[in-house]
Amino acid sequence: MPQLALIVGVYLLGIIFNTFLYGLVLAQFVTYFKTKFEDPLWIRTVVWSLFFIDTIHSVVEIYAAWQMCVENYGNLASFGSVSWTIPFTAVATSVAAIITQLFLAYRIFLLTRSKVLLGTICVSSTLGLVFGLIAGVASGVIQEIAKFGRLVPFVVLWLTFQSLSDFIISASLIAVLARSRTGLRSTDAIINRLIQGAIETGTLASVFALADLFSFVFFRNTNLYAMFTFPIGRIYTNTLLHTLNARAELRNMDSIIDCDLEVR
Repeated sequence: MPQLALIVGVYLLGIIFNTFLYGLVLAQFVTYFKTKFEDPLWIRTVVWSLFFIDTIHSVVEIYAAWQMCVENYGNLASFGSVSWTIPFTAVATSVAAIITQLFLAYRIFLLTRSKVLLGTICVSSTLGLVFGLIAGVASGVIQEIAKFGRLVPFVVLWLTFQSLSDFIISASLIAVLARSRTGLRSTDAIINRLIQGAIETGTLASVFALADLFSFVFFRNTNLYAMFTFPIGRIYTNTLLHTLNARAELRNMDSIIDCDLEVR
């Protein structure tokens, strides 16, 4: 049944991909604490908070798969109702997004000292959180997928502001880093690596958010949106952990380049 594939199949694909990304989160989390960065308490608190959110959310999604495929096996009527796991996903994703975005906004502020840029990102991220929470709570109140049309304005605003924040963050990092090029091989190699990381992480989060947006707006009678919604929170956590863990890689990279220059 093609319709079943767009209800159950894509739902499970989203959960499977989320579980894979959670594995990457776990690996990066272990790497972060094994590397023993001398980060202040507030940064370690951010890392622990995101890891806690990701763990709970991933467990909830695995339960969602059990609920759909085991508890409601053969119960086609259940496809029309909204499980509590859907509102939870919207809330957890919104919280993970704003934590990551505000952290990156602070790092950008340290590089640029631009209060306007910091304020723009904070406002956009906060609006994304607010509309994400509204969309999540409202979906639980509605309880019927057939009535999801009422959520479209909130979902559009939620994912638009979330994507806008990602775009501003990525563009700002790229602009700042590009201006920092010195012509020295060692420095520019590190800067190019940072620019590449900013493009990769920012683009991935935006692509999934926009895919979630369009699939919800145009395919509301399916679970296609779930395939993109479920993993977004893990993408944000991986982004933050990658940003922190990259410091060790970049230090090693700098040492290798310095050694190479000494040999020459």
